[in-house]
Amino acid sequence: MGLNNQWMQRDLAVLWHPCTQMKDHQQLPLVPIKRGEGVWLEDFEGKRYLDAVSSWWVNVFGHANPRINQRIKDQVDQLEHVILAGFSHQPVIELSERLVKITPEGLTRCFYADNGSSCIEVALKMSFHYWLNRGQPNKKRFVTLTNSYHGETIAAMSVGDVPLFTETYKALLLDTIKVPSPDCYLRPDGMSWEEHSRNMFQAMEQTLADNHDSVAAVIVEPLIQGAGGMRMYHPVYLKLLREACDRYGVHLIHDEIAVGFGRTGSMFACEQAGIRPDFLCLSKALTGGYLPLAAVVTTEDVYSAFYDDYPTLRAFLHSHSYTGNPLACAAALATLDIFEEDNVIENNKALAQRMATATAHLVDHPHVSEVRQTGMVLAIEMVQDKATKTAYPWQERRGLKVFEHALERGALLRPLGSVVYFLPPYVITPEQIDFLAEVATEGIDIATNSTVSVAVPKDFHPGFRDPG
Repeated sequence: MGLNNQWMQRDLAVLWHPCTQMKDHQQLPLVPIKRGEGVWLEDFEGKRYLDAVSSWWVNVFGHANPRINQRIKDQVDQLEHVILAGFSHQPVIELSERLVKITPEGLTRCFYADNGSSCIEVALKMSFHYWLNRGQPNKKRFVTLTNSYHGETIAAMSVGDVPLFTETYKALLLDTIKVPSPDCYLRPDGMSWEEHSRNMFQAMEQTLADNHDSVAAVIVEPLIQGAGGMRMYHPVYLKLLREACDRYGVHLIHDEIAVGFGRTGSMFACEQAGIRPDFLCLSKALTGGYLPLAAVVTTEDVYSAFYDDYPTLRAFLHSHSYTGNPLACAAALATLDIFEEDNVIENNKALAQRMATATAHLVDHPHVSEVRQTGMVLAIEMVQDKATKTAYPWQERRGLKVFEHALERGALLRPLGSVVYFLPPYVITPEQIDFLAEVATEGIDIATNSTVSVAVPKDFHPGFRDPG
């Protein structure tokens, strides 16, 4: 029995993995990883895998980055953790100062959580509580986009709309208002992204006009709906949304957990629309992919609504044990140093162009309906009929075939259903991008080289897909 198999058997005896039907591992070997370096992950038998998905979208400067490593090592000898209620520490203060400096003007206050889902819960609670403190308790509903994803906790699921994650738990979810997504994959032939996004805003405008008295906030994933299949839309939608939220007296929450920190081509996606949300939710790449940390960056107006004498009970009494953990803050500070010192955003433009060039041939693939890209995110959508964009039945699990082929070739590509995507660390080289394009093309050829064996029901919903 090889080392990989030994570790796999020990794992399967005691672990329950996330986002996984564990029975799959009767046929699909689990990959135990011993070490990482740069874009590479290495298993216990020495095989390497190029991490094309940044280990669930978190790693931006490579595994075992020496600069982040050193910052954490220095911090662990000073302070590993301290309660953040009534106490503070240098890393969390410095990190907050820097986040306020680099985020859009007017975002002045940082509140920390442990992960993305918790971050969303904080923003939702803050918005509701703000209106309560301002004497408008009726403003307690949230507006979200169809096909959106904001996390796995109950309130975060409530403002999501990917059935694979929400359908089972419908009885537990909050009553939210869902507005059609500006997803440009669905635009009519010949229509630009901008025109389609403008047209789709009409539904949001009407929803806010009809419901603003009861709505606390609108929450969106700016520019890219990640778990919804890397579906993308034009920044004009965000500009129109900001104007409408101001007009109707509704908060705007930007979930930049996946798309912040350079992923879309700017430091934050909201910059491309020239706007500032009321709540900016950050996590994932915040620590360079090292440690769990999330921040809600908000305005002085929101902060002041909670600032009062204790007996008024206006305080925001939300907490996590590891809020503002010093080790995580140290990793985040090192990550921001790299952004500041290495001209990352500009360098990414060349890498993004190489991704586009390396995959350009797939536009003509008979079973690829679209190759779309925003910054350092590129998605390739496989379909059974290119002319009609008819999707493959989710039961076919075509993306799984791409995943398995990529592992054989030494790459970690984890498609979202039939959507193959590249979301690599920013330290990837042009040659490594070419390798990923080659592997993806081979995998797509294999995955689409058989006829459909499962009938597509009339109520087919593409939201039921292999989770990414």
